[in-house]
Amino acid sequence: MAKIKTFEENISEIDEIISKLEDGMDLDESMKEYEIAMKLLAKSGAILEKAEGKIKKVMEKNGQIIIEDFE
Repeated sequence: MAKIKTFEENISEIDEIISKLEDGMDLDESMKEYEIAMKLLAKSGAILEKAEGKIKKVMEKNGQIIIEDFE
């Protein structure tokens, strides 16, 4: 079973792909790397959306702490 990569691992791999693309390679290899990067970017976006749903906004109102969902 493949290990699910963390957000940081995805971003690191995207950075590596960008470096390879900047160094230059043939068109077919560039397209493959670009496709991998786009999939990693989509996965990273999903991870951020999930994290955003967990973020809570803490406010003080009339001396009491109120926790609300992040909007």
